[in-house]
Amino acid sequence: MADKIKLVQGDTRPAIQVTLTDSNTGTAINITGATVVMFFRAAGISGILDTLTGVITDAVNGKVAFNWNSTTLATAVGNYEGEVQVTFSDGGIQSTYALLKFIVRADF
Repeated sequence: MADKIKLVQGDTRPAIQVTLTDSNTGTAINITGATVVMFFRAAGISGILDTLTGVITDAVNGKVAFNWNSTTLATAVGNYEGEVQVTFSDGGIQSTYALLKFIVRADF
């Protein structure tokens, strides 16, 4: 994802909606029975600031929404990134290669 998702410090919306696809074929990944999380961190820093649990909105078509916790963006200002990770019902784990990019501006 080349563009940055623009957010405001302290907000809890909008939900981040993603469609998980196979990078080789472009087809949606069926995530029926899976759990999906997004690890959120400051860009260039290894420590995870938060782990958001995804809400699967259309499992067959790989659609997931991530809702912000009330504390995730409370003090965040600057550049951040997210990695989406799927744990399938058989225990297999698959992470997205491309990171989601975020920019958070200060609230008034």
